[in-house]
Amino acid sequence: MNEMHQTSQNGRDLPEIDCILIGVNSAKTLGRCIESIRAGSYPPEKLRICYADGGSTDESIAVAKRYADVRVLALTPEYPTPGLGRNAGWRSGSSPFVQFLDSDTIVDPEWFRRAVDKMQEPRLGAVIGFRRELHPERSLYNWIGDLEWNGPVGESDCFGGDVLIRREALEATGGYDETLVGGEDPELSRRVIRAGWRIERIDAVMTQHDLAMTTVKQYLKRAYRSGYGFAAVRAREARLGSTFWKAEFRKIVIKGGGFIAAEMLAMVTLFAARPSALSMLAAAALCLAGVPLLFSPRLFKVRKFMQLNRLNRKEAKTYAWHCSVVVLPQLFGVARYYAGVLFNRPLRNKRSALKTGLSNPES
Repeated sequence: MNEMHQTSQNGRDLPEIDCILIGVNSAKTLGRCIESIRAGSYPPEKLRICYADGGSTDESIAVAKRYADVRVLALTPEYPTPGLGRNAGWRSGSSPFVQFLDSDTIVDPEWFRRAVDKMQEPRLGAVIGFRRELHPERSLYNWIGDLEWNGPVGESDCFGGDVLIRREALEATGGYDETLVGGEDPELSRRVIRAGWRIERIDAVMTQHDLAMTTVKQYLKRAYRSGYGFAAVRAREARLGSTFWKAEFRKIVIKGGGFIAAEMLAMVTLFAARPSALSMLAAAALCLAGVPLLFSPRLFKVRKFMQLNRLNRKEAKTYAWHCSVVVLPQLFGVARYYAGVLFNRPLRNKRSALKTGLSNPES
């Protein structure tokens, strides 16, 4: 171990890393991602960059081919998923470590050295660091993303789309579930852990990212798909007796479902019954009963958010509003998952609807 640590410091005999980038219509950000990999402190001859394109109609493939050292996999699936691209990428390489990246990220110059140094530890299957938003000040949604990307330093129960993972762990698990359109990274994480590996977050910046979310429509769509992912992964974990994401799933169902049920009952009481002071009072009571259920984060957790997320009161209130209302679009995502199971029509990505943007395209 000491010898490996020494070589990781002086740059000799460092292990090769397959860097797998995925994207669909990612021409605006792909070059920046590739250049960040090449510009870091890790020896460039040890990095094998592969871009797995999910069927772009823009210049993404042309951008990747401008770099002589980038291997391009032009995939044309009818319904692209992150798992399809990531599996194609890591299976096309042979390096002992694989770094998965979304094409809208910028890799920290020191990340690979720090991650590989950490990988000296036995049975450590994957290492993650911090993902930071480039422009949290440009929209409320970017700011929320910056708060929620990361967890505490130490052993983790899952990883996201940016992760350095052992090829051995991928081979042992078979890699990504290619059917999932959300939650594919945590789902693989759980199988990695069940195969006897650990996942750890280190105190280091891994990537910078641009969520580029500026509209309510984008926010609702992201929340809807996250709800779908929660349901899809939770269903798999529940069958195995795992409690992973049980609390998160119950929060969506109880708070979102309870609020909607209360409001619907209020409407039924008001309009189905003969109008009277009693029916109006009952409807009002039902309507109000759902409010504290849905808005409990805003009503009761502002101080907690101030402490945990190091926010001032105004910021904590804003975040509490988000935590309150986000369960509603997430609930519709949960419902979409179970409807898909019932009618054998899972949610699928359409290539034409996928693209990667910038918060400020002129920057």
